[in-house]
Amino acid sequence: MSTTLKNKSASDIYDVVISGAGPVGLFLACELALAKCSVLVLEKAIEMQSPLKRLPFGIRGLSSPTIEALCRRHLLQELEIHKHLKNPHQNAVQGPRRQAGHFAGIPFHDGDIDSKQWKYRLPSSTPASLITEMQELETALSRRAEFLGTEIKRGFAVTGFHQNNEGVIVQAGEQSFACKWLVGCDGSRSVVRKMGGFEFAGTEPEFTGYSAKADILNPEVLKPGRNVTPRGMYMQSQPGYLAIQDFDGGAFHGSAKPVTREHLQEVLRRVSNTDVTISTLHIASTWTDRARQATNYRNRRILLAGDAAHIHAPLGGQGLNLGLGDAMNLGWKLAATIRGKAPEGLLDSYGTERHPIGVQVLDWSRAQAAIMKPEPNARALHAIITDLINTTDGATYFAGRVWGVLTKIDLTGKHPLVGRSVPEFEFEEGTKISDLMHNGQGILLDFDDHIPLKKLAEEYSGQIDYISATAKDNLGLCAVLVRPDGIVAWATDNVLEISELQKAMERWFVNQHVD
Repeated sequence: MSTTLKNKSASDIYDVVISGAGPVGLFLACELALAKCSVLVLEKAIEMQSPLKRLPFGIRGLSSPTIEALCRRHLLQELEIHKHLKNPHQNAVQGPRRQAGHFAGIPFHDGDIDSKQWKYRLPSSTPASLITEMQELETALSRRAEFLGTEIKRGFAVTGFHQNNEGVIVQAGEQSFACKWLVGCDGSRSVVRKMGGFEFAGTEPEFTGYSAKADILNPEVLKPGRNVTPRGMYMQSQPGYLAIQDFDGGAFHGSAKPVTREHLQEVLRRVSNTDVTISTLHIASTWTDRARQATNYRNRRILLAGDAAHIHAPLGGQGLNLGLGDAMNLGWKLAATIRGKAPEGLLDSYGTERHPIGVQVLDWSRAQAAIMKPEPNARALHAIITDLINTTDGATYFAGRVWGVLTKIDLTGKHPLVGRSVPEFEFEEGTKISDLMHNGQGILLDFDDHIPLKKLAEEYSGQIDYISATAKDNLGLCAVLVRPDGIVAWATDNVLEISELQKAMERWFVNQHVD
């Protein structure tokens, strides 16, 4: 390994090889390429197109942190489908209360949510949730990654690798590629995770889930919307497009048997308690609520992100958002490490920060599966949660969790804003804070034009942009330090604690004026 790397010229060694060209791998590539890192993405699939990524199978809900991240990198405007799609959870007839999301199939509604409880969400904020399509998202991210200089090779499945203190040699079929770092974004069956020595701990499934497109002779026997029954759950989002949960302990999914028309009809009849008849099955896939997570996200020069690091049931659309959050958190930290501008422990903070958030999402998924089980105890819990979610405080809490509004990283800092996403401050001339984050730099935001802050920011030139501006609503803040991923690292209301600001800067950035 060492000899192999030494025999290669610098131009033949990538800073990072990413295994997997899904949304997580592509977004990570964008972040790294934005910071001038050389990136190669290896994807086993030859074509990006897939029936399961197109409407309506490919519909995904984007949560607040994801929407903010895309906006901060000037990517949100490239997604058009959310401007035309209705909420897929919305039933055909709901009256004045529009369904905004669900927990275990229990809906919460827009009219019940009190957004004033979310103290740091300004009127100028991006939407708390949007709908997109996997195909559209991957296309936009792929286009941006290649524009920034990322090389994407499709039809190249990672089959092995070897690392040492200098780097990694990655094998893809008959070809090998040298890099300084390898990141596995290759999904739930990640080759990088399996070969990289990562422990993948968790719980086994309660059900087999089905997604299918079929011709149904008597669709009127199926109730509209999402239906939790004594035998499971079924939903017909559009005529012939089905989602089913069969509480078989994940047995059918684990059997790897093909989904036949006869089998799907038997499951749908049993779960829905109808005589529904499927005449033709066009396409079907299965999934489960197996919940597992890598105990560590890093093994020396190998890192994991997205489904390679954590898997769970796709209830409430948490998986995509969790993975994109991984990419946003990891990108700038790995880039700083590669450029030699990372304080001690910066890269390890990726796992320290993202692992607990993964734990929360996995438990959220487990809780939903638990109250959907076809048994008396679960039905009792289901009834109680239904009562809670139909209150203002309940709907606000569930929306805040599902949409990621309540996400907070446990960082050291006195101000309650520390560890949260920076509010979408709007300045007097109409510019918003997200407009100033397209370059991937940190920001020291000064609302009162303090000369000491400007001088301090100059010591971190090339890493922190100093912005002095008047906001339409600054939430009573005096100054804010924002990391490249949009997380607040320091904030103060009135008294400038320069020493505390210096500590925060030294924690996340390298002072260029220190010998």
